[in-house]
Amino acid sequence: MLPHVFGLLVPGLCPRQVGSEAVGLEWHPVATVQKRRGKWRVQIRRNGHALSKTFYRKMDADEWAREAEHSIDKEIDPSTKRISRKDTFASLIDLHIEDLHAVGKPLRRSKRHVLEHLREEIGETPLANLTRERLILYGRQRAKEGAGPATLAVDISFIGTVLTHAAAVHGIAINTESVKLARIALRRLGLVGAGMERDRRPTDAELQKLFAYFDGNDRLTIPMTRVVKFAIATAMRIDEIFRIEWDTLDAKNRTILVPDRKDPRKKDGNNQRVPLLAATGYDAWALLEEQRELRLNPPACFPYNAKSAGSAFQRACKELKIIDLHFHDLRHEATSRLFEAGLTIEQVPLVTGHKDWKMLKRYTQLRPEGLHAKLSGQPK
Repeated sequence: MLPHVFGLLVPGLCPRQVGSEAVGLEWHPVATVQKRRGKWRVQIRRNGHALSKTFYRKMDADEWAREAEHSIDKEIDPSTKRISRKDTFASLIDLHIEDLHAVGKPLRRSKRHVLEHLREEIGETPLANLTRERLILYGRQRAKEGAGPATLAVDISFIGTVLTHAAAVHGIAINTESVKLARIALRRLGLVGAGMERDRRPTDAELQKLFAYFDGNDRLTIPMTRVVKFAIATAMRIDEIFRIEWDTLDAKNRTILVPDRKDPRKKDGNNQRVPLLAATGYDAWALLEEQRELRLNPPACFPYNAKSAGSAFQRACKELKIIDLHFHDLRHEATSRLFEAGLTIEQVPLVTGHKDWKMLKRYTQLRPEGLHAKLSGQPK
């Protein structure tokens, strides 16, 4: 088989001899393309770089050879993956997810939801078109649809995560600076920012309505009354409630292990042993004993689907016309009750898992002027 340079057959020369010298220019080895066993193999030796790659189609082989040589001439690492016209943002999302699964880090529910939304909205956008302007346009559109500053901030953050992952792990040449500039622009437009802190707490009347609704629903297979009471007793998030297992229960010390608690600084391995108290109006230990009496015998204490429980809670609120109450508000309620029961800011995180006392300050309702009264023994 005769070698050729970008489709030109050069008789009488072996692949290592083919170069720009053959056309009367200064000697610089160039790409050779040869067909071997039904495939096209490219070899490049140029300016100290030695590369080879095999393709099924000759046109792909020629295109790769041209791009590699062009990169070498511009002093760009030719092993860096270049952006193809066919590459889209969705392809990078897939790559990111595959890599996380490969190292045993599957997506958490919230991140999976955001990435699915991004795939629907901008997944078909070619990477070359994912510019600062395009991201700002996306932000404006999301804001018009009702997305708040905190929601949009999460979207932009995950876009940056996916692009940075592709550039750092796979060497894909993509401009991550566009995300930073878009974030600055959207922040100055007031479309990106911190979320409003929720202070919604269920009233006793609302809780009693929910309990009566759950207990009177024969079709409901999840013991939602017990789940809601347990959430207020422990301050656990809904997914944490459905992850705890019987074999981590310490009956002597009345504690249980909560695996992989949420921590923005550390995604995995945040296991915490928490006490099962009766400080919030509901007895966590007694509720688990009630659950044990069902004799379901699975590993999980609450062997039900967290998403189904969340849907059941929202459905009940809707039918009972309980406005703007989310299951996660029960964690806020639990934390508030722990402080109201007299636990200190050092003790509450042993139950709630908060890593930063600043996040707990809003629950304590501490004021600077209150310290004088506290130290003097006067009523606050």
